[in-house]
Amino acid sequence: MGLTPDHVLDDDLPNSLHAVGDASGDVPLTHWGKYRARVVGAKIRAAATGGPEPFVAEYAPVPQVIFTEPQVAQVGPTEATAREQGIEVVTAEVPYNSTAGSALLRNDIPGRAKIVVDGSTRCVVGATFVGPEAGEQLHAATIAITGQVPVHVLRHAVPSYPTVSELWLRLLEELPGEMRRPRD
Repeated sequence: MGLTPDHVLDDDLPNSLHAVGDASGDVPLTHWGKYRARVVGAKIRAAATGGPEPFVAEYAPVPQVIFTEPQVAQVGPTEATAREQGIEVVTAEVPYNSTAGSALLRNDIPGRAKIVVDGSTRCVVGATFVGPEAGEQLHAATIAITGQVPVHVLRHAVPSYPTVSELWLRLLEELPGEMRRPRD
């Protein structure tokens, strides 16, 4: 008898069959499968040892990179998807070559960087980078989204000079001034 999707039970049930990776029917990316394996493993360990339930983030976005030339890297909803979800969208977009760190890569750097911010929470909810090694910019965005870090706090995460991560400062500077200040 083979397994069917009906055999894969909810991972909140302590004695169920757990599937991660491609077998789970979830996002078919290696890094996502590794994340889900850590989460499921921690839950199984807690259930088996009687230990406390592990913390699991309310929302963990799935970062994705297309390894083309240039790379395309995206996490969280795009502007269009965020609007469809009813998010109060505010965006910032800059050329990939708009920082000194980018200029060190080469003279003519194609690409763009864009963030999607929820105007009501002032937190980054999505980011897209298109350019050389764009995938390297994605983890910072994933952390900002997962941690629900407000823009006025992100402005104090200082990127090393001269690196492409300076794109973050340029993006944050492009947002409306009220986004960059704490609420009264």
